[in-house]
Amino acid sequence: MSKYGMIAGNGRFPLLALETARKLGDEVIVIGIREEAPPEIERLATRCYWISLGELSRLIEILKEEGITEVMLAGQVKHVSIFSTIRPDWRLFKVLASLKQKNTDALIGGVAKVLADEGIRLADSTLLLKPLLAGPGVLTRRKLSGDEERDIVYGRKIAHVLAGVDVGQSVAICERACVAVEAMEGTDAMLRRAASLANGKPLRLVKCSHRRGHLLFDVPVAGPRTIAVMQETGTSALAVDAGRTLLLDRDEMLNDANQAEIAIVGYEPA
Repeated sequence: MSKYGMIAGNGRFPLLALETARKLGDEVIVIGIREEAPPEIERLATRCYWISLGELSRLIEILKEEGITEVMLAGQVKHVSIFSTIRPDWRLFKVLASLKQKNTDALIGGVAKVLADEGIRLADSTLLLKPLLAGPGVLTRRKLSGDEERDIVYGRKIAHVLAGVDVGQSVAICERACVAVEAMEGTDAMLRRAASLANGKPLRLVKCSHRRGHLLFDVPVAGPRTIAVMQETGTSALAVDAGRTLLLDRDEMLNDANQAEIAIVGYEPA
């Protein structure tokens, strides 16, 4: 039996990781972010603590009390929350003051350094969910049409440039034009904005991972909700990075995509 620490954000990601750990008999001590994490984590965790966003000192205190030397980040924290509503304690205030850039990469990097100085290592956030990573090739019943493939090839070039500078993970493409770029609002809001600009023409969604050598945080995620919003916005195809994108509730997601005639393809990361 292994023992892990988990910092839980929002969405299905932490719940699925905890369900997997329980099946494997692993012990997971969860620190839930009060403003983000679902209450269901309490029933799945070995033990659960709650902290507010910004309580870095309390986080370290809990991990040390539990003897945790390896902790993973699971789930999202809204970018708007990180940079507008956060109330940092003295330790996090020092991290924020030291940042040369106010983006997620810089912030998590600063926090990781503080944790490392305390003997705590950030672990791969997909550690418990490797089977849910998208594979390469066509993942749905329907393949891409020629127009969809041309849009996606174009979109991947743009998305990887944007991800490289930590702007966002997704772009919406229509007829080889970039209609919308994801920033702090998230993929769903970005797709709805794109639909309002596309005049009823079909969109293609391209999600990509950051050009990092690790999957410690900010791993792209898609799931049944993604498919529902794609249907709502007239988005006919989804491209993801194989091996670096989590497909949550995978079977349900792919079934929903097949029912909606949406094509999903995994590409080898650029």
